Amino acid sequence: MAVPANTFGSYAAVGIREDLSELISTISPTKTPFRTGLSRGEAAHQRYVESQKDALAAVDLNNAVIEGDDATTDASTPTERIGNHCQIMDKVARVTGSLEDMKKAGRRSELAYQMAKRSAELNRDQEGILLNNQASVTGDAATARKFGAFPCWLETNVNMAGDGANGGFSANAVTARTDGTQRRFTQDMLQDVSEKCFNSGGEPTTLLVGTFNKRVVSTFTGYATATREVTEKRITASVSVYEDDFNVLKVVPDRFARVRDALLIDWEHVEWRWFRTPRQIQLAVTGDSVRRQILHEGTLEVSNEAAHGGVFDLTSS
Repeated sequence: MAVPANTFGSYAAVGIREDLSELISTISPTKTPFRTGLSRGEAAHQRYVESQKDALAAVDLNNAVIEGDDATTDASTPTERIGNHCQIMDKVARVTGSLEDMKKAGRRSELAYQMAKRSAELNRDQEGILLNNQASVTGDAATARKFGAFPCWLETNVNMAGDGANGGFSANAVTARTDGTQRRFTQDMLQDVSEKCFNSGGEPTTLLVGTFNKRVVSTFTGYATATREVTEKRITASVSVYEDDFNVLKVVPDRFARVRDALLIDWEHVEWRWFRTPRQIQLAVTGDSVRRQILHEGTLEVSNEAAHGGVFDLTSS
């Protein structure tokens, strides 16, 4: 039925205010489990940060001496110096003076809103870099410094494809891993690395995996089918804790981890060293706009890579 003649409606009216919500919605993931799990080490004071690691002598099954014999001095070994380079990371926001002074929906200051976004983005960048296959870079006047990422350090307790190769620390540098042919994540691979960590003296408490291999872990023996909790009208089809003969591991999915890696982490032997803690810097005004930078600098310290483990070269789909 048509609208009666001369009936004035909203389609013809001028001056109707818009209905713009004050809520700004975003679902971009912001959780960074590895970065959040890192303890904060002592402050760094140089762009290259060093520490020392050591190990006890192998067990001597022939340790028996003759009564009254003169003592024989055992050999001593020096500690090993290891280190990582500090990396500078930043984000910059810039808004015009007009936009900053305008009345806006959902925020008063556009600059403050953009800086909040940049801060969250910077945290995501750091998480991804920490878990990436990034070798360390010394840097120079034309090259940015980079720290060696966590997977690159691991070489003692690993399970990888036959055509893969470890990275590791040598000659003041951390080398990237050589990726091998991908294969499906199995329980035997995980138990192999867990046992190696135990034999090395490590006590990992977290298994960090990408989203696909989190689903694979939930199919391991002992949890092959979904558990049905009828009384709560809920189906649980996920493994959050994996316990084997050697370690109890909290299974944590990380959206920013490499899907082809499964990392066993002993949090007592890895930390973040700040050179410059996060700070906001007001940049010079060069016109009718405002710029602000959020910047930090630091490095990853893996005090002893043999405390951790990694299953590498895993399928991602």
